[in-house]
Amino acid sequence: MCGIVGYIGTKKACPILLAGLSRLEYRGYDSAGVSTIEKDELSLMKDKGRVKNLSNLDGIDKLEGTIGIAHTRWATHGKPSKENSHPHQDNSKTFSVVHNGIIENYNELRNFLLDNGYTFYSQTDTEVIPNLIHYHYTKDTQNDDLKFLRAVKNACLEFKGSFAIEVISKLYPDNMIVVRQDSPLVIGTCEDEKYLSSDIPAILSYTRDFYLLNDLEFVVLTNTTAKFYDKNLNEIEKQTQNIEWNACSAEKDGFDDFMLKEIYEQPTAIRETIGSKISLNTKCEFDELGFTKDYLSNLNKIYIVACGTAMHAGLSGKNAIEKLCRIPVEVDIASEFRYRDPIIDEKTLCIFISQSGETADTIAALKLSKEKKAKTLAISNVIGSSITREADYSIYTHAGPEIAVASTKAYTSQVMLINILAIYFAEVLETCTTSYLNELKKDILELPKKIEETLKCNESIKNFAKQIYQEKDVFFLGRGIDETVAREASLKLKEISYIHSDSYAAGELKHGPIALIENDITVISILTDANLIKKTVSNIQEVITRGAKTLIVTNKEIDNSMFNFVINIPDTNCFISPILSIIPLQLLAYYISKEKGLDVDKPRNLAKSVTVE
Repeated sequence: MCGIVGYIGTKKACPILLAGLSRLEYRGYDSAGVSTIEKDELSLMKDKGRVKNLSNLDGIDKLEGTIGIAHTRWATHGKPSKENSHPHQDNSKTFSVVHNGIIENYNELRNFLLDNGYTFYSQTDTEVIPNLIHYHYTKDTQNDDLKFLRAVKNACLEFKGSFAIEVISKLYPDNMIVVRQDSPLVIGTCEDEKYLSSDIPAILSYTRDFYLLNDLEFVVLTNTTAKFYDKNLNEIEKQTQNIEWNACSAEKDGFDDFMLKEIYEQPTAIRETIGSKISLNTKCEFDELGFTKDYLSNLNKIYIVACGTAMHAGLSGKNAIEKLCRIPVEVDIASEFRYRDPIIDEKTLCIFISQSGETADTIAALKLSKEKKAKTLAISNVIGSSITREADYSIYTHAGPEIAVASTKAYTSQVMLINILAIYFAEVLETCTTSYLNELKKDILELPKKIEETLKCNESIKNFAKQIYQEKDVFFLGRGIDETVAREASLKLKEISYIHSDSYAAGELKHGPIALIENDITVISILTDANLIKKTVSNIQEVITRGAKTLIVTNKEIDNSMFNFVINIPDTNCFISPILSIIPLQLLAYYISKEKGLDVDKPRNLAKSVTVE
C-alpha cells in the first residue's frame, strides 16, 4: 500500500523525489521520508504525516545529491511515527533502504541480527533489510564490482514475504540497486537519468519508456545504465516498454477532485475498453486468447476471483457468462479463495480481475490456480503488471490511470470488458443466435453516449446529497443484476463518506434486514431488470410503509409518485445496465463526502493498490 520513488541522474534528486511522493498520495499513507547521497554520506529526512510536512523540514531544501530514494508509509508493523517511517538505515549508516511489502520472517531475522550485535530503533519489519545487507557485505571477502549486489541478493534470498526494495550506499555514490518480489516496482529511463516508482503515474511526466521487473530480478543502476541480473547473478537482457498514457491524464484538468474527473471520464474509458473488439455483424476480436470451442465446451466451471470493487464487476460477469454461455460461474473473494481448498483442475478456467494488477491476494490466488493446472486469465488496467505476467492470458481495460482510491471508471471498464469476453465465449461456443448478440453489441456501442446522458443527473444527485449527508445509516436494495450494483454503491458510500451502509437482495428484506428499517431512514434501490421490476417495487413498498425515504435509479416506466426521489437513466441491455446505474450512485457518494468536508480522493485507512495480504 506504500509508495516508492527513486531517482539517479544529473539533477538534484530531492525535488524530483518529493514531486513523485506527492503523486503517490492517493495510495494512502501515514508518514514520508527521503534519503540522498550527499558528498559520500547518506542524508536521512523523514516525518510522520503528509508529504508537505516532509517538504517543510529544516534543511531539506539544501540537499544537493543527484541520487536518492523516497517513500510514503502505510503502517503495518509499528504505529505511525518518525522512527517507524522510511527510509531505514543500518547501524553504521552505510546503507539506506525503502521497502514496500511485508517481510514475514522478520522476527527470526531480527533475532539473528540482535545475536550478531545489531541494534534496532524501530518497530518495523523493514529495518532488518539494511542491517542484513550490511551483515552480508561485511562477511564477503571478495572486493570486486559485484560486492554491493551480492550483499543485497544474499539478504533478499533470506526474506519470506513480499518486497520492492531500493538501496543506496555511501560506499557506492553512483549506484542504486533495486529488486522486487510480489510487489510493484517500475524503472523509467531517459538518456542520462533513471526514475523509479511503485506506480507509473508518479513518474510518467519524465518518461514513457519503462523497464518492467519480474520477481527476483536485481538491477544495478547508474544514471546512464541499467544492468539486470537473475537470482544467481547471471546478467540478463531486458527491453523497455513504451507506456501510452498521457501524463496530463494523471492531473485534475479543472475538476475539484480526481474522483469526479474519473467519473466524468467514463464515456472515454468505455470507448477505449470497447476499442476494436466489438463491431456489428463480425465476431469479437480477442486474438490474444484463441480459446477453442473444444476447450470452452469441456470446462466444468469458471471462477472469477477478485477483491472489493473488482469482485463486484466479477458478479456482473457471472451473470453474462452463465446466461450467454451456459457455463457455471463462481465468484470468489481472493483473500478467501486459496484458503478454502477450491476444486480446481485442468477443466477449470480462472479469471482474475485487478485494476492495478498488483493486488497481493489476487496474485496469490492466481498462483494457486496455476499449481492446480487451471488456465488463468487476467483482467487489468496496467500493462506489464504482476498479475498479467503471472497469468496464462491477459486482457486490458485501457481505462487510463485511476488516481482516486475509490474506483469508478476502472469498475465500469471491468464490467464492460468481462461482458465483451462473455460475448466472445458465446460466439466460440455458438450458444446464442447472431441476431441476439448483434442487438447486445449495438447496445454496447451506444453505451458511451448513454453514459454522457446519465451524467446529466449531476445536479439532482448533488441536491439529494445535501438532504442525507448527515445520516448514519443507508441501505441499498436490488434484485438480479441490480443487486450487484447495490453492493458496489454501498461500498462507494462507505469508502469515502464513512457512513455505515449495507446492501441486500431486495427479496431477502423480510428474512431479517427489515428489522433495521425505521422512520426517515434512506433506502436506495436500483430497478433495471424488467423481469424483476414488479417484485422489487413490492419489496420497496415494505420499507416505505415503515417510514423510509427512497431514492430510485431506474431505466423503466414506473409510478414516480410512489417514491421520494427518482433518477431516470437510459434504457439498455440488462447485462450492461450496471455501467449506467452505478453512475448516479458514484456521484451520490462523491457529493455526500464533499458535503461532509472529507478528503474524497484519499479516504482514511484505505489505499489504491493493496499489495499486502
